Amino acid sequence: MTRIDTALRDATAALKAAGCDSPRLDAVLLLAEATGLSPDRVRIETDTKIAPEAAARFAALLERRIGRQPMAQILGRREFWSLTFSVTPDVLDPRPDSETLVAAVLARVPDRQAKLRLLDFGTGSGCLLLSLLHELPQASGLGIDRSAAALAVARRNAASLQLDHRAAFQPGDWGAGLAGPFDIVISNPPYIESAALAALEPEVARHEPPGALDGGADGLEAYRRLIPDAARLLQPASLLNPGGLVALEIGQGQEAAVAALLEQAGFGAVALEADLGGTIRALLARKSR
Repeated sequence: MTRIDTALRDATAALKAAGCDSPRLDAVLLLAEATGLSPDRVRIETDTKIAPEAAARFAALLERRIGRQPMAQILGRREFWSLTFSVTPDVLDPRPDSETLVAAVLARVPDRQAKLRLLDFGTGSGCLLLSLLHELPQASGLGIDRSAAALAVARRNAASLQLDHRAAFQPGDWGAGLAGPFDIVISNPPYIESAALAALEPEVARHEPPGALDGGADGLEAYRRLIPDAARLLQPASLLNPGGLVALEIGQGQEAAVAALLEQAGFGAVALEADLGGTIRALLARKSR
């Protein structure tokens, strides 16, 4: 039987050769998954021998990672906002950068006990909406997505986080046929230029849903659809309450173009929020009263 230290050494070398960014960490996490040990025990108990059944599971998991399948898809989960979310190939892998939007929204909620209504366009795994509902105990929310498979993942996440009594999910094409009003509209829409998709890291280009990535020729197609919906004011089907907040994740360098779309739609001053790396990651604005 192979010892843990040997398995980790060989797996780390194979993952490094495959171009994975964190080969040692990935090897530890995959071996922990295969053996049922904690990652800390895998790191410490290096002379422990691996049972044949666990070794076979490890080999299968390792092969998937060498093929550059994202770790979250292999493990079936990802931590986001200190919560655990189920992840499948039907949804985007929740990324730490997206926590910028959650933090920015919460910073603009003066009373976290308020009975707010939230709307999440392109909800995917539901990570944005459910993270906010976790912090806003009296709020409720609706997640919209075109993908039935993504909605199924979001519903599972809501149930596992015991938020399904305050979170609903339904299919939709942005705001078409949707009635409000809501207090907060959030979205992490597709924002990558179509021509740039093939050049993305293999974890994204090969394994994540194209519909959640492709923002059209200039990356702004989704914003042109959802911002006018969020801006409805005088129509009977108003989506956002007067003074309501819209919060949008954006791609690098898109802040000026998306801010212009918000301003053209009648939103007030646009606030920019940077992620930990200093990249502008979210835009926030309030609806005119």
